Amino acid sequence: MKKIYINALFAGMGLLALSSCGDDFLSTTPKGSLAAGVSMSGEDAELVLNGCYDGFQQAFCYDGANFQVASDLMSDDCFAGGGTGDNTDFLAIDNFDKGYVASSNLMESRWQAYYACINRCNSLIQSAETVSWTDEAQKNNVIGQAKALRALCYFDLTRLYGEVPLLTESSIAKVKESPVADIYEQIATDLKEAAGMIHFGAYDETTWNSIYNGLISEWAAKAMLARVYLFYTGYYGQQLQAVTEAEVKQGLEDIISNGNFKLVSKFANLWPAASREAAADGSHAWATDDYAGESNSETIFNLKFDSNLSQGTNQNGAVALISPRNTSIAPYASGWGVCTVNPQLFSSFVEGDSRRDASIINMTKEGLAGSDKFNTSNDWREYTGYSIKKYVATGFSDGTRWIEVENPGAGADWQYKESQDYTIMRYADVLLMAAEMGCENAQADFDQVRDRAFGDENHRKVVSKEAIFEERRLEFAFEGIRYWDMLRFKGLEGTAQLLGKQNGVQIDNGGNTAYMTFDTSKFLGTRGLMRKPSNQITLMGTDYLSQNPGW
Repeated sequence: MKKIYINALFAGMGLLALSSCGDDFLSTTPKGSLAAGVSMSGEDAELVLNGCYDGFQQAFCYDGANFQVASDLMSDDCFAGGGTGDNTDFLAIDNFDKGYVASSNLMESRWQAYYACINRCNSLIQSAETVSWTDEAQKNNVIGQAKALRALCYFDLTRLYGEVPLLTESSIAKVKESPVADIYEQIATDLKEAAGMIHFGAYDETTWNSIYNGLISEWAAKAMLARVYLFYTGYYGQQLQAVTEAEVKQGLEDIISNGNFKLVSKFANLWPAASREAAADGSHAWATDDYAGESNSETIFNLKFDSNLSQGTNQNGAVALISPRNTSIAPYASGWGVCTVNPQLFSSFVEGDSRRDASIINMTKEGLAGSDKFNTSNDWREYTGYSIKKYVATGFSDGTRWIEVENPGAGADWQYKESQDYTIMRYADVLLMAAEMGCENAQADFDQVRDRAFGDENHRKVVSKEAIFEERRLEFAFEGIRYWDMLRFKGLEGTAQLLGKQNGVQIDNGGNTAYMTFDTSKFLGTRGLMRKPSNQITLMGTDYLSQNPGW
């Protein structure tokens, strides 16, 4: 298996008819279908698999809110932010309020990208018996990854929208949206089968960096299956037929016992900005650099990005969106200022918890708010004094961005060129899920995460459902996890109560003091789901696709 730098290497081979973020869902011939009469080798199929990964990446490429950004906006950890003159789509997502929707096709490019990826995966899975594989192991690895990617697409889609069309074959036929239970059964089936098909072996830094970086392993499939199981059973209160609780627990214990993964010694070293200090002399160098790297012993699955590839198609646009607005003060580079941080989250960390300052930029404490390069009266909307550090763009004291030094020929547009990987699954999550499910070493698994946060054993807590809920908020802030944890731990009404606590928080709108308002009735009216794109409803017809209540 070749290392993936998701660049659609197969595009000129005529193997697939590919759809992009701009194609209509099922509007023409099957996007991602294999060209008739094409014979593929196993190596060809691996290149086609690259295209499936590329399709998944397109759902996260630069074009407004992606799943990560939307998930953080929907939670109680972030406000919409952005500029006072920007469109109000981020406010619509943050407030579950159709009155803010700037376009009736809110997040449509994401919808299209997910289905483009699904069609690519379907086509590859359907072709399995016609490929001249090198051996059965190659076939299993390729098809297993395609099934896992399909599952991840549907997991994101059904969490955002609830009932969506479920396609397991490449087809142009209209498909009526499926019950959520059916979608989750397919997700669980795909991930369970993927976990049994893929075999990369235990984590090894050298091998994984050179061969498996960015690929879904058997360990990733098992971990994602646990995330799916816990969300579905927790929020919907129903069991899955495709997988048992015992099987999910065994998968987590397998990862812990046999996967060779471990926590990075210091939490801050997981994130570029938190682990680096820019040289004071203005040189394009880091005075300190303890960054563990994008593929490390804690990373079970990360989504790869590359600033050298074409503009807007392969870069982590979320970095540009969430970085401080109009503010470039080393080691931070400026962005759009979306997802300003709720001060209540900052206050939730106790002193000594290393995750607070590694996750959040305290504009005053770090001297940014008092700098001549920063002005709170600019056009920053819902400024709180706190910004996201985990995925912030980085730069040097002369204003040069890190990406300009790292990839000097990559082009100048900073909005498109950020290349920091997005981590979908970390080993810390495996430990906390194992603790939550009552695995054999539940307390010890929980202790590992907390001990790393404080650097000692003096802050341990007795493992419990509530302790895990609180710990997950602190550990996974801004990783697109909090909102879904709120739903599965607290239900719809409990989540509404937590979101309602945002009311009254002081903010700054372009230099004017204001206070947050959040109408919980709008959240409950939407059942916590997003608006389906109107274009897609028109395309499919209301007999096949219906708008979610409240939108």
